[in-house]
Amino acid sequence: MTTLNLTPDELLTTTRAVRKRLDFSRPVEMQVIKECLEIALQAPSGSNRQRWHFVIITDAEKRKAISDYYRKGYYEYRDSPSAAGKLFADDAQRSQVQKRVQTSVDYLAEHMHEAPVLFLPCFQGRPDGQPAMNQASPWGSIIPAAWSFMLAARARGLGSVWTTLHLEYEKEVAEIIGLPYQEVTQVALIPVAYTLGTDFKPAPRQPLDSVLHLNSW
Repeated sequence: MTTLNLTPDELLTTTRAVRKRLDFSRPVEMQVIKECLEIALQAPSGSNRQRWHFVIITDAEKRKAISDYYRKGYYEYRDSPSAAGKLFADDAQRSQVQKRVQTSVDYLAEHMHEAPVLFLPCFQGRPDGQPAMNQASPWGSIIPAAWSFMLAARARGLGSVWTTLHLEYEKEVAEIIGLPYQEVTQVALIPVAYTLGTDFKPAPRQPLDSVLHLNSW
């Protein structure tokens, strides 16, 4: 498939969390999804174990059932102090950004099921409760793979957004797709669709000097 004319730096700085600009009316070809997954397979993998699994859901009933659990998890989160719209209340500029994020997430919660593709990156095993060193390898392998997928999707005119709120109901979602919960860990729920327009810009971020630690903290 033809890709967008983006330099590597442009691709890395304009792959945004897309919610309101997902085009739910346009189908996504499975061949395009497979192209993105082939690229994801090239991500680094701890000890080259390649324990990742990629679950793609296009069935409308399953998308709705999974999205219902996401929405349930989201409504519980929205009422918590850590909800996006309540963060940085003492910083007028960042508070306004967070309120826009909250509105965007509200929209996604109501429309997640309309995304033509839901992507569930997973890995073999359950590291729950294990030391950080034991957890770092599987998480440090599946997250780069999922991000590579999202970058490849952006290059092909697709949008996506990393979400995790369905994990409050990970067992229930596992049952919907026949995933062996005791053997496989879900990492995220990523809606995928073509975007309404392809012009995305870098997001506002904290100045580098505010987070850079050179030689010591």
